[in-house]
Amino acid sequence: MSRLRWGSHTHHELNYLVSEKTALRVREYVQCHLDFHEYSVGRPNYSYPVHTLYLDSDDLALYWKAINDVEHRCQLRVRYYSAHPEAPVHLEVKRRQADVVRRLRCEIRPEAIFLVLAGHLADEQHLASGHPAHLFALQVFIALLRSLGAKPKLHVAYQRECYVSDDETVRVTMDREIACEASDTAELNVRMDHPCPLFRPCVLLELSFGERFPDWLRGLVEHFSLKECEADKYFEGISALGHPFCR
Repeated sequence: MSRLRWGSHTHHELNYLVSEKTALRVREYVQCHLDFHEYSVGRPNYSYPVHTLYLDSDDLALYWKAINDVEHRCQLRVRYYSAHPEAPVHLEVKRRQADVVRRLRCEIRPEAIFLVLAGHLADEQHLASGHPAHLFALQVFIALLRSLGAKPKLHVAYQRECYVSDDETVRVTMDREIACEASDTAELNVRMDHPCPLFRPCVLLELSFGERFPDWLRGLVEHFSLKECEADKYFEGISALGHPFCR
């Protein structure tokens, strides 16, 4: 299975906010080096919907950690791409130190989401795979959720254009139409009643790679004079809404 989608994965992430005009030029550049992600193939604007439900404690411990120690951050989140009752749900623990990211991820069946977010360890039958790495990721997710008393706080949605290398160690994504809404439910909603836009009108460009920064990616950054920035969707979402609304 893909290292970007399963189990444990460590990589570097660099973020840039660019104009739509620059994003289209970046698209042409990247298509000379990477293939479409399978989800992007045949989609309008090569983009597919992504939904993320972020969890935190009632005092927003993870949010305040991001403010007070920007070099060391942790996110506890649920990612899904559809409201279809058979569509898999991804549980993630994402830890970041500077630009180095370590991600633990497992895939569960959607009917298990209420059980898991209540702090119960789902049965192996609720996992999409019985691989030990996935069970370990689930155990870490549950342990962190319990220690924080974490609950759903924020729903973030966007359209993602994605490219990956053959070995899936290099990935380039461009996120558009990013919006958030306070959420206190484990319901995997794909609609928002009162969306709050984030980063508009910019496109969020993310470069992800393993130990070595590929020369062609360095060339991309230099060619388009890109300026690296902090672009944490959870942090920006809570800040935009005002944290009292997410209690």
